[in-house]
Amino acid sequence: MKFKLKSTFKPIADQVQAIDKLAKAVVKGKKYQVLLGVTGSGKTFTMANVIQKLQKPTLIISHNKTLAAQLYQELRDFFPKNAVSYFVSYYDYYQPEAYIPSTDTYIEKDSDINELIDKLRLAATANLLTRSDTIVVASVSCIYNIGSPREYGHFVFEFAEGMKIAREQIIDRLIDLQYKRSEFGFHRGTFRVRGDTVDIYPAYIDEGMRIELKGEKISKVDYINTVTGEKVKLGGYDPSVYVLYPAKHFITDPAKNQEVFEQIKGDMEERVSLFKKHGKLLEAQRIQQKVSYDLEMIKEFGYVKGIENYSRYFDGRSPGDAPFSLLDYFNEPYKKDWLVIIDESHMTFPQIRGMYNGDLSRKQTLIDYGFRLPAAIDNRPLRFEEFMRRIPNFIATSATPAEWELSQAKENGQVVEQLLRPTGIPDPEVEIRPTKHQVADVIKEIKKQAKKKQRTLVTTLTKRTAEDLSEYLAEQGLKVHYLHSDVKTLDRTDILDDLRRGNYDVLVGINLLREGLDLPEVSLVAILDADKEGFLRSDVTLIQTMGRAARHVEGRVIMYADRVTGSMQRALDEVGRRRKYQIKMNKKIGITPKSIHKPIREKVVEKEQETGMERLFGKKESLFLKLPHIDMDGLTPMDKKRLVNNLRKEMLLAAQDLNFELAAEIRDKIKEITV
Repeated sequence: MKFKLKSTFKPIADQVQAIDKLAKAVVKGKKYQVLLGVTGSGKTFTMANVIQKLQKPTLIISHNKTLAAQLYQELRDFFPKNAVSYFVSYYDYYQPEAYIPSTDTYIEKDSDINELIDKLRLAATANLLTRSDTIVVASVSCIYNIGSPREYGHFVFEFAEGMKIAREQIIDRLIDLQYKRSEFGFHRGTFRVRGDTVDIYPAYIDEGMRIELKGEKISKVDYINTVTGEKVKLGGYDPSVYVLYPAKHFITDPAKNQEVFEQIKGDMEERVSLFKKHGKLLEAQRIQQKVSYDLEMIKEFGYVKGIENYSRYFDGRSPGDAPFSLLDYFNEPYKKDWLVIIDESHMTFPQIRGMYNGDLSRKQTLIDYGFRLPAAIDNRPLRFEEFMRRIPNFIATSATPAEWELSQAKENGQVVEQLLRPTGIPDPEVEIRPTKHQVADVIKEIKKQAKKKQRTLVTTLTKRTAEDLSEYLAEQGLKVHYLHSDVKTLDRTDILDDLRRGNYDVLVGINLLREGLDLPEVSLVAILDADKEGFLRSDVTLIQTMGRAARHVEGRVIMYADRVTGSMQRALDEVGRRRKYQIKMNKKIGITPKSIHKPIREKVVEKEQETGMERLFGKKESLFLKLPHIDMDGLTPMDKKRLVNNLRKEMLLAAQDLNFELAAEIRDKIKEITV
């Protein structure tokens, strides 16, 4: 199947030239490109058009799980007939295995796997091995070890109508693929047997498969509704051949197990001898007990919690070899003929660089104290240089690309600019005013904006300043609220919506970029103490912050500073350059700037102010009941148990809706209640 973009929009002038340049450069073999696109210029739409033009399987990496979800939903709408997949960490809750020597505290790995995300991860790898029209939107978790694609592909169960095979052989094959027999609960990753009929619920799709046998021959195969059992049709699948992929990414081959077990035992004995030689008898006993137990479990069930720590043995890798990651699922079928897009590259590349060292320090402690074999280190994320060797190319997209990707593009590709917005709104005008009396001055400006029914953002340097300034502005008769990292996720969404509705005139914050703000009603951004050099006043942060005013046709920025720092000058030069170009092109093309009109989405969260038991346990149909005023000490153990059960269900609902910030908030509330 080919990529077919579906959209009511057509690319505008700047997007057309960007699409053309980017696509031609990939065809010519240019490895690294940067798409410098201003906020609101439609970078995602541009990339969708590039994908359609090149017709290559594509991996899009985002630095943030929630932003990845937004990209996934957008691209799924753009390519409804193609295989758009989502690959992020599948934990609703994750506590990694760790050991703290100073307090002799061992923390066992604890996790709560999100079934929907697990399904989407498995669907991503299955799609890559079967369909070339695949787009995978991933977080940085795509560089972590997930097992060999060859082993995963080797374990497929391929069957067709008319095939000679006994029912018992099918059952054995399904068990090898880590499917569990379940006669009463038919859910993902299970199968059931009823006479000569075997129903399978694949781990990576929403439909089931029904195999009907006649003697020792498959007479009929159908896809079925897993609830009703009715037959359904699946688009994009060849009905003459059926392929079932494993229920898990880490699969062990029974034919190789004996050889692998001998290797693991040999390494365990070597480790035991080393500990004993240094008088570490406790560590020797730990590693022997741990490994012996794990081997017994793998022998009996083919799987054990933490099997990924032995993946190097089963994959046939040598010590220090790079692990298999999602990148190998692209390289295995497509070699180097696929496309990589790095979203918000100034954030994503540094995150990819930092993953390896953070993982290494925790693993090394576990190894040193006898909780894991040295092979556990090889269950790791890729190093940055390993990542770069495995990708065929990249298109880095950002409004403020970092120096590293710009230098790579200049040496081995090109930098493509996309500076025009479909609305025609130019970057805001910037004015510098002295810091003396900055608060009094900003109050006057906020009041002017409020009279025009427009909103204001004010950025400070500390949380305390943000709170104190908010309190002072309220005393001056302004409707105000502050926003920073201590404000809970759920409240944050409500505050932003209330600002847009006009319940607040102004929002005061520190780094308002992290909120992913898209506020068309904001026409003024005021930056206090802009001349205080640092992360919060770097050129990148200043450019991004000023971009918050680029959604309104009257957008402007006021910087309060007594001197122009290097960061300020670079930011001013860049914003000025973009604005000059935008105004010139608007006149040339004949675009009249228009403010964005974006509807306020419905609330995901219902606020619950009452503390009565009747309201507490579910009279309202909301995703999540807010519990700030509830006296936990006043709840009986049974009340707490019922509350936790309700919240667990709501956490899963939120995650299924790809609302991960909400799911995390509920998870934290559950932990607070169960402590």
